[in-house]
Amino acid sequence: MRTEYTGLINEKFIGQTVTLYGWAHRRRDHGGVIFIDLRDREGLLQIVCDPDNPEVFKTADAVRNEYCLKVVGLVRARPEGTRNPDLISGGVEVLCRELTILNKSETPPFHLDDENLSETTRLTYRVLDLRRLQMQRNLKLRYKVALAIRNHLDKQGFIDIETPMLTRSTPEGARDYLVPSRVHDGHFYALPQSPQLFKQLLMVAGFDRYYQIVKCFRDEDLRADRQPEFTQVDIETSFLTQQEIRDIMENMIRDVFKETINVDLPDPYPVMSWHEAMTRFGSDKPDLRIKGIELREITEQAKTSEFKVFRSATELPDGKVVAMNVPHAASMPRSEIDSYTEFVKIYGAKGLAYIKVNEKEKGREGLQSPIVKNLSDELLAHILEVTGAQNGDVIFFGADRAKIVYDSLGALRLKIGHSDFGKANGLYEEGWKALWVVDFPMFEYDDEEHRWVACHHPFTMPHPDHIDMLSTDPGKCLAQAYDMVLNGWEIGGGSIRIHRADIQSKVFAALNIGPEEARAKFGFLLDNLQYGAPPHGGIAFGLDRIVTIMAGAPSIRDVIAFPKTQRAQCLLTNAPAPVEEKQLRELHIRLRNPQPAKE
Repeated sequence: MRTEYTGLINEKFIGQTVTLYGWAHRRRDHGGVIFIDLRDREGLLQIVCDPDNPEVFKTADAVRNEYCLKVVGLVRARPEGTRNPDLISGGVEVLCRELTILNKSETPPFHLDDENLSETTRLTYRVLDLRRLQMQRNLKLRYKVALAIRNHLDKQGFIDIETPMLTRSTPEGARDYLVPSRVHDGHFYALPQSPQLFKQLLMVAGFDRYYQIVKCFRDEDLRADRQPEFTQVDIETSFLTQQEIRDIMENMIRDVFKETINVDLPDPYPVMSWHEAMTRFGSDKPDLRIKGIELREITEQAKTSEFKVFRSATELPDGKVVAMNVPHAASMPRSEIDSYTEFVKIYGAKGLAYIKVNEKEKGREGLQSPIVKNLSDELLAHILEVTGAQNGDVIFFGADRAKIVYDSLGALRLKIGHSDFGKANGLYEEGWKALWVVDFPMFEYDDEEHRWVACHHPFTMPHPDHIDMLSTDPGKCLAQAYDMVLNGWEIGGGSIRIHRADIQSKVFAALNIGPEEARAKFGFLLDNLQYGAPPHGGIAFGLDRIVTIMAGAPSIRDVIAFPKTQRAQCLLTNAPAPVEEKQLRELHIRLRNPQPAKE
């Protein structure tokens, strides 16, 4: 039996004979004494193989990196000057008395200490990548976070209930992953984008506090915080107000952070409306660690401007003209400012006007920009006043449809704030900034389909005062929806749900979903809402995102054991892959352009 994990052997074991198992992280021959750094999931421990024990020494001479070993030996203190304070085991070593090679290893394609591995290499050899201590720590952290969440919810009376993986395709914002049925010719299951409808049905069934840590699937374009399959902490409650739900969830996340990484999140979280978040920060998930860079709208004042770019924007549907002051940015080289023009084009902006504030007290003469001559003294004075610009600052401008302006300036704010310039000039503050964003729009207009679509999902309850506007002015309806944001990441989102059939019908009508379509897509939900459905609401947290933030990892792929690439491929198993013709025939499927199966 193993005495203890290798990485946990410390001074309390000195003088004991221990039995250890692990892998040879590194073998070093120092003038006749062989040292092996033995590694397991808890860390490293130095093993000393002395020539005074010929059998052990002979075996140690044959050991290579990643050999799987059994070690029996005496724990002793390491000599002064050789101790490693970064390791639990850094003050001790083991004098090996028995060494057994349990299994040899081929020469690995990379050393586990290599910090310059490409992601392709890491994901292709994911099993070896997972042996790295950082990945071991990440996955252990993930386990601890999940355990802390379960323990907290259990104390609050929540019950873990599983919902189906094979379900019906319903419109929830992203493409479904479809699964063909062999038994029902031409019919398909869908993998769930979330358990949304089932958890609402559980509320109707009387399980008033439900949760599930569950896999969800969305066939969408990927980025650092997205995967085709991801893990969600799914929660639903009955008979609670929005504020009560938020209080429970805020306490849960605060306790989880304290318990797992000893971080104190703010108590209570600040609360910000969606409108304030967008108009101040250009994002519905603002990163409050960035200080001193905010957006200021000047649309009304720009309507009579001689600057065509500004005036034209004010004539667009939902057109905006917005200024964003960046303190100390006049010290930036011209090339860096010009690069921002190319950057904002990624978000649909046609360009990026700016004004350098050299000597504010001189008015127009103290401002440097080609656009100054096209702006009135009154407008310039207003811009300086609302932005609070000072000498040495640069004011950037966005002028276009609201979405383009907010997306581009919001992204530019993040880019500057997180840059070396931002950190050097006090525009970024390390730490943990959490908040609630509330009062989201109920709908947004889809220009391509020429209809309103749900911002969250079609089962979100509108504000009580806005129910009548569902049929008269859907664009002004606010939803009882709320997101938890941490350091610029949306880690959780939820809402109060519709529990009354009459309100649900009004929402469907606003979305141009007729009775027949509603019946076809959501009949099983609508039928059951008739049986005394309770008032209910909930939230879903992204477990992958939470752990990524805690671990300080650059991508959620670093906290998932076997993730997909940005092209939704698994390089370890080469999935997705072609299947045999026989399997397709059983599923009654014929490919239009079949690809030859790979060897």
